[in-house]
Amino acid sequence: MAKHKAGAKLSVFKGREAKLNRAIFQTLALKGAKTIYDIHKHLRTFRGLKYTYYGNVNRRVRALRQQGYVKEVSIKSTKAGFEATEYELTTRTYLVLLLDSINLEDALNRMDEDVASEILAAIATLT
Repeated sequence: MAKHKAGAKLSVFKGREAKLNRAIFQTLALKGAKTIYDIHKHLRTFRGLKYTYYGNVNRRVRALRQQGYVKEVSIKSTKAGFEATEYELTTRTYLVLLLDSINLEDALNRMDEDVASEILAAIATLT
């Protein structure tokens, strides 16, 4: 039987775009700031994403920028004489990746009272 991960699934990792989002995050986390073309080129080396269209990657990166998971860093001149924007992950994205990788119940069982109260206070300020 498959092991089910406890906790809520984050919206960025739901739906048909979840696989592409993870691959984009992985590429930017490992390679640093990249243009959409460079992201697409690297994604095509992943199993299951070999035939991914550039337009789909372009649309997904721009949607992730709108949602605040990716930010524009700089503008780079290409060999063809055009300008391309380089993107990198935001701190929010690193938090989402960390929250997705941990089991919430295990984390709650391991933390002491002081850490729990700090997290509770931080969450209380958001509401």
